[in-house]
Amino acid sequence: MSTAKHSKKWNSQLSQRKPFSARNKHFSAYISTILFASWIGTYLDLYLVGKQLYSFPVRPYSSIFTINIVFTLVGLPILTTFFLYFIEKLKTWKKGVFIVIISLMMTLIEKQSEAIGWFVHNDQWEHSYSFFGYLLFMTIIWKFYRWMSSI
Repeated sequence: MSTAKHSKKWNSQLSQRKPFSARNKHFSAYISTILFASWIGTYLDLYLVGKQLYSFPVRPYSSIFTINIVFTLVGLPILTTFFLYFIEKLKTWKKGVFIVIISLMMTLIEKQSEAIGWFVHNDQWEHSYSFFGYLLFMTIIWKFYRWMSSI
């Protein structure tokens, strides 16, 4: 009976590379978080549109969907990917500042979307609701990503 031995060169190459399970775990955390963000965004839109707090006058398949499914199924996953990529690179205290800045930017983008006609709020809506909503949403998404990365 013969026994095969691994060369030392082969072992040193393996030790330099990141283990597959660690890369796979990171990728899984990204995908899970992107799907979670899309799911939360879709159901929040469905709920808030159902409560008539806002509407999407311009949307694909308007006879079927009351929300803009392109944003929740394409735009939100792309934005979530960029959000996760950049927030991972920041120091702890800068992450909070980043979330606040992004929340302010999203509130301004929302106002621009209203001016264009893509988005309409009812008369009782205050844009501070949007700011705090985005702040809470992104904090939850970040915490979810950290949790998924730890399991």
